Amino acid sequence: MNADEYIKLAEVEDQMWYFRSLHAHVGRALAPVLRPGAAVLDAGCGTGGMILRLRAAHADWKFSGIDFMPLACDLARRRCGPDVDLRVASITELPFADRSFDAVVSADVVCQVENPEVAAAEFFRVLRPGGIVVINVPAYMWMWSYHDDSCQTKHRYTRPEIDTLLRGGGFEQRRTTHWNALPFPVVWAKRKLFRTARDTSDVKQYPGWIEAGFNGLMALEHAWLKAGGRWAWGTSVFGVARKP
Repeated sequence: MNADEYIKLAEVEDQMWYFRSLHAHVGRALAPVLRPGAAVLDAGCGTGGMILRLRAAHADWKFSGIDFMPLACDLARRRCGPDVDLRVASITELPFADRSFDAVVSADVVCQVENPEVAAAEFFRVLRPGGIVVINVPAYMWMWSYHDDSCQTKHRYTRPEIDTLLRGGGFEQRRTTHWNALPFPVVWAKRKLFRTARDTSDVKQYPGWIEAGFNGLMALEHAWLKAGGRWAWGTSVFGVARKP
């Protein structure tokens, strides 16, 4: 991402509806399967918001993070403190030994690399047997917009593409779903019909009534997923799988 986007991210990711929901999806995927003391890698940690939210709910997990941008790691260190191992690195070349982690999370980062299959292989390598990988990516190339330009997205994915990526990486018990489904018409309209020359990305703090509305929609989406459902459409694809 551009440096300006990291600064914006640090300012809003603890409050913005999108990150609240994304982090809740990740927490729901990890909590039932990770033991106390589990080692979790945030592969593309940005400014540390996901680590902070997961750590608040699971203080017994041990967190590490990497990001390609030194600025992001500097901001994450300030926010997360010295207990989190944060390193400047790429998801295609993780600076950790084989079988180091019980879980690897990569949220909105696989979409930013030229060789996602290399990243999937790295996730597999650093996971312990039985470890879990969680991936989130933006959906549909036809949804490309100013947001992707600003975030330096390389590719927007479909569910089959993520399943193929995980299967090719050697992962089993794969499960994928869309999410951000209920706000989809609003997001499409903003990015395709009502864009302006001033638009950079949609990462920003919105007025309280907008945040409340999106949080309500996200609560409905989470309830459906908790009940075992999936979403067949949405602006993001969420995938979970295990290393044998």
